[in-house]
Amino acid sequence: MANKLKGKIISDKMNKTVVVEVERVKKHPLYKKRIKVHKKYKAHDEKEAYKIGDNVVIEECRPISKDKHFKVIGKINN
Repeated sequence: MANKLKGKIISDKMNKTVVVEVERVKKHPLYKKRIKVHKKYKAHDEKEAYKIGDNVVIEECRPISKDKHFKVIGKINN
């Protein structure tokens, strides 16, 4: 089963590609405080249907380019 992540689109300026920022909560190893960690993933968007600010689900797939290893599955309604 492929890895699925939820995130927010922060850029849609490339052709058929969106940049999705995924936020996770991680516990600090020494101080035990919970901190937010952000990571950006480039995801394939064939029809260019998603815009900046959309919350989406991305799924891991075969490498599409050097940086793209995810594809957009769908939009999450808030």
